[in-house]
Amino acid sequence: MRRTVFNEDHEAFRETLRAFIEAEVVPVYDEWFTQGIVPREFYYKLAELGLFGINVPEEFGGAGIESHKFEAIQYEETARAGVTFGGSGVHVLLALPYIKMLATDEQKKRYLPKFVSAEEMWAIAMTEPGTGSDLAGMKTTARLSEDGTHYVLNGAKTFITGGVHADKVIVCARTSAPKEDDRRFGISLFAVDTKSEGYSVGRKLDKLGLRTSDTAELAFVDVKVPVEDLLGEENKGFYYLGHNLASERWGIAFGAYAQAKAAVRFAKQYVQDRTVFGKPVAHFQNTKFELAACQAEVDAAEAVADRATEALDAGELTPAEAASAKLFCTEVAHRVIDRCLQLHGGYGYMNEYPIARLYADNRVNRIYGGTSEIMKTIIAKDMGL
Repeated sequence: MRRTVFNEDHEAFRETLRAFIEAEVVPVYDEWFTQGIVPREFYYKLAELGLFGINVPEEFGGAGIESHKFEAIQYEETARAGVTFGGSGVHVLLALPYIKMLATDEQKKRYLPKFVSAEEMWAIAMTEPGTGSDLAGMKTTARLSEDGTHYVLNGAKTFITGGVHADKVIVCARTSAPKEDDRRFGISLFAVDTKSEGYSVGRKLDKLGLRTSDTAELAFVDVKVPVEDLLGEENKGFYYLGHNLASERWGIAFGAYAQAKAAVRFAKQYVQDRTVFGKPVAHFQNTKFELAACQAEVDAAEAVADRATEALDAGELTPAEAASAKLFCTEVAHRVIDRCLQLHGGYGYMNEYPIARLYADNRVNRIYGGTSEIMKTIIAKDMGL
């Protein structure tokens, strides 16, 4: 099946990235996995490779490329190698769109050069201990000081990917009470310096998967945030969040497809090498049928992921289309990875095999960025149901 989403420049980037992963990540990944975190210094290597500046305007030190296709290749290549880059994906896929969309020229001059160089790593803090999909119910507050020079931030956040290493965090907080007819009103976004007094990082959360990603709890006690670090207009944060959800869900969809594709690769290699009853597992009809069925599902997910990528780059990916892509690709990945693990037998349950890590990493795809149930609600609403 001929693929048209990538051109020669993308494939050249793929070769460079694949060589980088083999040289800089694969040899030390087991150590990262055991420690449960990627070393902060590694992000400087990603910056030197240019990964943080691809979508940043040239005037701020980036390449000025308005495309998500290079990110897509990163999903494919990290999955192919059975590794991750820790929490760095949040830096580019989640935080950068808000900076580009909402920051003033003055803010961009302060934020983006350090963003590109990895001098400042960014994360975004939305979820709270009692607030997941219902973001309008958040309790964290930011009150403007009497002299109008700063906001006073109080509250707590959880499940914050990149929260341990972050130097700047986009924090969502209530600046006004919700309206009777609009409970989404009153949320604002702030670029908060993690070195601020009263800002603290709680425990690094012990997750089922994504072990190298530094996911943490955050707490804010009378944290002073200069008014110059308000992103966009006050009280409109919820609408900004909704605007960027399509790209976030595209990333989850594409990443899930890439994981499913990698799972088939791992299983194919394993069954060709593993001998049972005197012959390779790959010679059994059931093995062939299982992998063939998995490959067919991956082909379909690839088509959906590629179509969503083209639509996103064209600025035409709707919330319902993004939800559909996320729902389909994550459900396909769930089925495919499970079947590929089964073909590994008992070894598939061992963390030394990439299929086991992939199985655990993949599970969250149907939860974060909006659960599969939320995706179905969005799609149904778009259908007029």
